[in-house]
Amino acid sequence: MEAANRRSILILSFSLIVVMLGYGMVIPLFPFYIEKLGASGNELGLLVATYAATEFVFAPVWGSLSDRVGRKPILVVGVLGNGLSLLLFGLSSRLWMLFAARALSGILASATFPVALAYISDHTSDEARGGGIGMLGAAMGLGVILGPGIGGWLATGSLSTPFYLAAGLSVLAVPLILLLLPESRGEGEAPAAVGPRALWRALWSPIGILLFLLFLVSFGLINFESIFGLYAAERFGYGPDRVGTILMVIGIVSTAGKATLIGPLTKWWGEARIAKVSLFASAVGFVVLVLASTYPTILLATGLFILSKTLLRTALLSLASKHAEMGRGATMGLGNAFISLGRVAGPIWAGYAFDLNIHAPYLSGAAIMMAGFLISLVWVKQRAEQMAGRQPAEGQRLGQQST
Repeated sequence: MEAANRRSILILSFSLIVVMLGYGMVIPLFPFYIEKLGASGNELGLLVATYAATEFVFAPVWGSLSDRVGRKPILVVGVLGNGLSLLLFGLSSRLWMLFAARALSGILASATFPVALAYISDHTSDEARGGGIGMLGAAMGLGVILGPGIGGWLATGSLSTPFYLAAGLSVLAVPLILLLLPESRGEGEAPAAVGPRALWRALWSPIGILLFLLFLVSFGLINFESIFGLYAAERFGYGPDRVGTILMVIGIVSTAGKATLIGPLTKWWGEARIAKVSLFASAVGFVVLVLASTYPTILLATGLFILSKTLLRTALLSLASKHAEMGRGATMGLGNAFISLGRVAGPIWAGYAFDLNIHAPYLSGAAIMMAGFLISLVWVKQRAEQMAGRQPAEGQRLGQQST
């Protein structure tokens, strides 16, 4: 990787760490903010879903806009918007202010990740793209790991302090983007309009199956993330210490996998094979989690499950960027939108399924991931047939030109 590309990835990684630090700080403090303002668990659920819902709407818009005006200005909007929303969150004294700040974060901060992915797609070869996307994912994971600890420590004096710190870090990232990050919008990019019709058309485009898989994967995996604390408490009687340790293992495995494994595995196997293997492994992982009965086996099963999940989303995003027929920014924005849609629908289903049966979220997650595995087999077969049909046609054209 060239020095300029390495510097760009470091700047993008820092920007994403800043954004995810804010995200990581916010989530553990939500219950305390809600309690302080006299709200209930219902409001807490709506507050968590507000970000994903607004991100679903606006991420494709920002991605498409970056195809038109360039990556840098949209990245600046995303990072500054993240800082502004965190500042407003820290200043909130009414429940509606929390919702307004959370919605603003989904509207503005949602520009950061898809545009960063588009930037990496502009500057990396097909072989190196998975590794570049993996590094950005590792940066996000690092922010999620550090965020809760920093937020909890700083919040001992005031609940608002962590948000002021995260807002300040966002401001610090802006001059790095403006001064050191070169523009990368691809030459000849075809800006694509976005909206409900664009989402529908995208599902019937060459990347349609990949977008559906991103939704399916997000929907299935959120069954694990959204309900695990309650599952561990009710089934095993685990307290915050053991649940916290398991969540820390999740963060460490996820970040390490993105930083060290995705690049070499992409060059060795390719994204399509990684996606197939990871979907199957995730389905098996759900079943193993249900069967695990001791603390060590739960740690082992969780680590293996999260590793397969870590490789999976990166592989699907990289495949989408390679097969996109619209601008890369629009494609990454659409990918992020379908991930967000899964985050909105997934927790609703997981909570309902948990009330039916304690194992239902994980067993349904296994079924969903197995369905994704079967769909991936169909997609890979279709792509192989398309490539086989294209090669003779290209050879025939070359023969005609030579005569």
